[in-house]
Amino acid sequence: MPVVVQVAGDGALFTQPGLTAERLSYSVMTPSAAVGVLEAIFWKPEIRYRIEKIEVLQPIRTFTLRRNETTDLAPLLEAAKGTRTVDTAANRVQRNAVCLKDVGYRIHAHIDLERHATKPAAAYLDQVGRRIESGRCFSQPFLGTREFPARFGVPDDADPFDVSAELGMMLHSIDYTVTPRQSRWFLARIENGVVHVPRYGITGEAAVVA
Repeated sequence: MPVVVQVAGDGALFTQPGLTAERLSYSVMTPSAAVGVLEAIFWKPEIRYRIEKIEVLQPIRTFTLRRNETTDLAPLLEAAKGTRTVDTAANRVQRNAVCLKDVGYRIHAHIDLERHATKPAAAYLDQVGRRIESGRCFSQPFLGTREFPARFGVPDDADPFDVSAELGMMLHSIDYTVTPRQSRWFLARIENGVVHVPRYGITGEAAVVA
């Protein structure tokens, strides 16, 4: 049985990579964002979440938000050691972001076990199910960025919003185990309010060829 959780929020920003000056959200939640929601609710190093499909429960509407950002970013190692500070005031810039408004999704995912897992998948499935029912989480889930917190709970039987469209190349997942990190993609389509996610994405080079 898959993990199923329903999430909603007043806004969302699932930024399309490569658009660094002006943020533009995908029309629907990405699989990587869905994994982030599930890991915020329940995370163990013994498991990985594999998104199967995402149901869109609300009409796709957008709004524009002006955000303050900084162009001065410290390298991770220097930030961890505290050897470098960031002058946000001197390097502040304002950028527009096209965000999603009043969103709702139903996430369907499977649990894949890592090699060092000591329990069957059913045991972890039971744990995450109990956390969803009780509304507990390890950290606050968010919808793309931390300024858009997500409400979550057990799924209801509401029908997906009736919309179908080609979404183009969408971010599937990011592999942080290699340096530099590697993004994977898939050709996304929303059909009758449902985005089906393939088990494997393709690399950036293959996506360009496709």
